[in-house]
Amino acid sequence: MKTFSSILIIVTTLLASCGSDDSRSCTTCTSDQTIPFTICEESNGNASINGENTGVVYATYIDGLITAGATCGE
Repeated sequence: MKTFSSILIIVTTLLASCGSDDSRSCTTCTSDQTIPFTICEESNGNASINGENTGVVYATYIDGLITAGATCGE
């Protein structure tokens, strides 16, 4: 029984750690020309808008928006 409990704990820990690998973080941006919109950083590091991968690295995308006059994350 002790071996089964140990295996169960290990498997649960592995599953929990793998599940967090697919997490993403999101921020809201606003601009004078648009309504507020959400940009997310996908697990591969790219930015996505409305679930569509932009193919651009998240930090680069956010920097471009801010340069163009958008406000993000406030």
